[in-house]
Amino acid sequence: MRGVGVAVRRNTVVPVLLALLAGGCGFASGSEDRSPLAVGTTDRVTSLDPAGAYDAGSWALFGNVYQSLLTFAPGSSTPVPDAARSCGFRGDGLRTYACELRPHLTFANGDELTAKDVKFSFDRIKRIHSDQGPGSLLDTLESVGADGSEVVFRLRVPDATFPLKIATGAGSIVDSTRYPADRLRKGDTVDGSGPYGLASYRAGERAELRPNTRYTGAVKSLGGPVAVRYYADPDALDEAWKERSVEVVGRQMPPAEIAGISPTDSGVRVVETTAPNIRSLVFNVRDGAPLKETAIRQAIAAVIDREAIARDVHRRTVDPLYSLVPQGITGHATSFYDAYPRPDATRARELLREAGVTVPVRFGLAYSQGAATDQETATVKRQLEATGLFRVTPKRVGWQEFQEGYARGAYDAYCVSWVADFPDPDTFTTPLVGADNALHSGYSSARVEKLIAQARQIYQRNRVTEDFRQIQKIVAEDVPMVPLWQKKDYVLTNSSISGAEYLSDGTGIWRLWRLGRI
Repeated sequence: MRGVGVAVRRNTVVPVLLALLAGGCGFASGSEDRSPLAVGTTDRVTSLDPAGAYDAGSWALFGNVYQSLLTFAPGSSTPVPDAARSCGFRGDGLRTYACELRPHLTFANGDELTAKDVKFSFDRIKRIHSDQGPGSLLDTLESVGADGSEVVFRLRVPDATFPLKIATGAGSIVDSTRYPADRLRKGDTVDGSGPYGLASYRAGERAELRPNTRYTGAVKSLGGPVAVRYYADPDALDEAWKERSVEVVGRQMPPAEIAGISPTDSGVRVVETTAPNIRSLVFNVRDGAPLKETAIRQAIAAVIDREAIARDVHRRTVDPLYSLVPQGITGHATSFYDAYPRPDATRARELLREAGVTVPVRFGLAYSQGAATDQETATVKRQLEATGLFRVTPKRVGWQEFQEGYARGAYDAYCVSWVADFPDPDTFTTPLVGADNALHSGYSSARVEKLIAQARQIYQRNRVTEDFRQIQKIVAEDVPMVPLWQKKDYVLTNSSISGAEYLSDGTGIWRLWRLGRI
């Protein structure tokens, strides 16, 4: 899951303001005098409050300005201590997880960070339970206790993935004296303890980051100042890159530009990351919705031509996806290919006839930001309507409105991308097709829930393959969503930039502190 689209000219007042802010916020001495490294992205920040955001753009920023008990080292799928000194399950039931905090932890504002702040941070996510927040990710958490420097999590059911979850943006620790306990905090500031402090922020345009010298944790070397620039769409980001208004490009460039980049291009470095990013067509299956009938959704799955989408829209910078769990992740299967091996309008018509469905089926299709989303949606509409079985009304929606819309079930269907929260197949199942899923599709399945719970009881994650393959088979039968494609992300930098290979991977962390100038 996941502004405005021109390069932002820096106001001459900003460096002075940053210098004044630096004195009280633990910023590295002299960092305000160093030219910030400019990083461009199309990912949007929904909220600066960890209780109000569950999207890639917000979490990318959170991983830099907030600290979690655990984090991920580059290339590793096993979380390591960050704000914690040590963590582990207690007993044999995977229902009690305890962490001991590092000594002398401090927020960037100078306030002490204690176990009570950690408890407060998790409690308020559960209490506020924002529709756009990460509450669904913490569905197994029953209560949090704080005693001295120890934090103890009590889980409703066994959950081997819990350490992975608290290493994400959902585990961001906030200052309990600066954030309200029962509502989201407004404004353009944060109070965290991450490797960076947020010196200045303008929604949809820029975030100015400065190294936080009060940080103590897994990151051993603070980076230099960074200026993140947010662009409205891939074309605007591409223009900024060509003008060299940015030195590093994260997500997302237009497919044609990515496809046209040559490794021999002078002055340009391209890093292909291993972070799995999938895109799916999601259906509203609530009572009264036009796609409530399973046969209608199966007919759509029988018609979609993923190969054409990958070839004609995305210039083969994506791979067709036939399952919820992408290639490279434990439990990957080809359940949708097995059930619908090729686009077949005849089969789709038969499915609808047997179910007594009157054609054409009319429904709306919402979509928002991303690379080539207009062309992609037009292609899906064309494929479906060519059968004579469907009439599709597309609607492009702004990112904030889009998230609020699907959260309240406003769309018949919508296309959305999903980036792994952590390196485990659970991140592609529980949040997407679980009973209280983050997509708010209205879908739930007792069989899926049983398999999810069963897989969570297995600490050795290489043993969960069959459970997740069964989940994917059920989803291909029920079709609450249709997987479309998966891709690897690309990072573009000037040849003078180092550390791009560590910027992102399948752990969901955006390591801006690893970037530097050679």
